Amino acid sequence: MRINKLFGTALAVALASTLALSGCGEQEKQLIRMSHSQIETHPDHLGLVAFKNYVESKLGDKFEIQIFPNATLGANEKVLELIKQGSVQYLVVSTANIEAFDPLYSLFSIPYVFTSEPAYEKFITDPNTLKQLAVNSDKNGFYPVASLTAGTRNFYAKTPIRSVNDIAGKKFRVQAGPTNVAMMQAFGGAATPMSFGEVYSALQQSVIDGAENNELALTDQKHGEVCKYYTYDMHQMVPDLLVVSKKFYDGLSADEKKVFDEAAKEAEKAEFLEEFEKERSHSLAAFCVMGGVFSEGIDLKEERLIGVIVVGTGLPMVCVEQEVLKGYFDETEEKGFDFSYQYPGMNKVLQAAGRVIRTPGDRGVILLLDDRFLRRDHLELFPREWEHFQVVNRGNAARCLEDFWNGRGL
Repeated sequence: MRINKLFGTALAVALASTLALSGCGEQEKQLIRMSHSQIETHPDHLGLVAFKNYVESKLGDKFEIQIFPNATLGANEKVLELIKQGSVQYLVVSTANIEAFDPLYSLFSIPYVFTSEPAYEKFITDPNTLKQLAVNSDKNGFYPVASLTAGTRNFYAKTPIRSVNDIAGKKFRVQAGPTNVAMMQAFGGAATPMSFGEVYSALQQSVIDGAENNELALTDQKHGEVCKYYTYDMHQMVPDLLVVSKKFYDGLSADEKKVFDEAAKEAEKAEFLEEFEKERSHSLAAFCVMGGVFSEGIDLKEERLIGVIVVGTGLPMVCVEQEVLKGYFDETEEKGFDFSYQYPGMNKVLQAAGRVIRTPGDRGVILLLDDRFLRRDHLELFPREWEHFQVVNRGNAARCLEDFWNGRGL
């Protein structure tokens, strides 16, 4: 009996030692918390899912990412404080909510500051815009790393809004921030700042008469159950920004920062592509920069994408790098311009055009809007599937498209 007890004790000690040793050999993963105030079907959430999948596919042995939707961690203003402390690492937040931390972000809350949606989207997706917004990051405690479009903001209410007079004297929910309050007062209404999660019940209980937001507020958040009137006045175009804790980001290695930066781009891409998933009663036209989001890895099948219009031949900008390549190939192949400019440009054209046909059952149209495509040096670069192309102009383009879709085309 004594021998058995001693053997059992020795076995237990050996097992405990083995477990302790194996535990010491494993690297504990760092938990990354990402917060946002939308539901799980919202494009913001889908963007964060793409972010999570990308990081964990590259650095899954080091980091585990948890996404907290529906303002689970609190209102955005409170989570921004947690971001500064480093206890929450990422947050999707409207620029209006950042205004209290940094007045620079109030730029987007100014009504009608953008002339059109394409102008707005071009501005917020320009990397230089994020750099300029980050000038006060040392004080703010966070960096903006991605822009999510968030659509246009429009008024909706229980009664019709056909002019500014229909707003006068009524209470409208606005995002927190002095610029939004001033805007509402200028329209003649009473501004009622509150967190997004409180709006539905406030509408139900007639605490407010209406609100202003994009269409998803009516559909995904069910505000349309209470408010039956939506007015497309497009008074604001306010992006959601993905911001990262400076304390967390500054502690990453250069290689880790690269992965997290790439993941932020994946989030932008996923949010952009979600626009093509919606059921629509009218066509959607998206404006993209060749070689950017709309390139390899985009699979918009069947009627999600039925055509691409390519404007220009995609030539890279003249820069030192391209000129060095040009000089090298001028000396070796005598085709410096082709290798440094024309071939890379045509590659971007083919990538954009290649988004149209993704399955054997897909049908679509590719329009190349540049006379240079008819030059021999460009025609020689066309894939064999483009052999039977048709030259069109302003006078016959509409008829040719109609013939194609009616089965009378090529």
